[in-house]
Formats: sequence, structure tokens, C-alpha cells
Amino acid sequence: MKVLVDTCVWSKVLRRKAPDKHLAGVMEDLIRDGRIVLIGPIRQELLSGVPNPSQFDILRKTLDAFADISLRTEHFVRAAEFSNQCRSKGVQGSTIDFLICAVAAVEGLHILTTDSDFLRYAKHLPIRLCGVTA
Repeated sequence: MKVLVDTCVWSKVLRRKAPDKHLAGVMEDLIRDGRIVLIGPIRQELLSGVPNPSQFDILRKTLDAFADISLRTEHFVRAAEFSNQCRSKGVQGSTIDFLICAVAAVEGLHILTTDSDFLRYAKHLPIRLCGVTA
């Protein structure tokens, strides 16, 4: 099963001073098995947090190894439906979070995240989580 890795996980693994060793091990296993996929908005979030041009280039080249899911209208429509569905249950979330949920649901992916908001979404949406350790 392919895994869509959330920005928070990438950030914790790629920290220069104190990377999360447990998550790094999980990511290493997924990388070895060729199971990681990205979406453009996650790639953008990761790169947007790097103001140093040389570090930006290193990260960009590192992320080049991972395939992007091409986003389609269906993903955005489903994300809006998911947002509305959760909101009707009193659960708020970000546009990107619901896009991640929609892509995962449409494409049959698991989501690797440490963001506990996804536990709330999972109560109302057809998503599969792995590694939620907020």
C-alpha cells in the first residue's frame, strides 16, 4: 500500500538538529519499499519553510526522488465534500488537510501523519491512517 506522508512527518524527520529517530526509521522502511507518494501542496509546504537557497536546493533534490500524485478536479471536489461533512459534525480542518484526506481516499492510500486532527477526521471520513503519534 502506498503512503501519503504529511508535511509534519517530513518536517520531524528532516530536522537538522534533532530528527525524530522513530519516524526516520518508519520513513526508511517506506522508502526502501518504494511506498511514499507526495502531492504538490505538501512539497510546496516543505520547500516554503526553507529560506536558505542552498538548503532549499538540497531539499528540492531530495524530494525529487518521490512521485507526486497528479491532482485532478475529483480530488478538490472530494476535499470540499469532506470539509462540509466534517463541519456538519462540528469538526474543523484546513483546506490542505481535507485535500490530503481526499487524495488518500480517491487513490486508496494510507496517510502517515503525527497531526492528531486526522484522528478526528477519520471518525467521519473513509481514510486510513498509519503512525498517528501526536
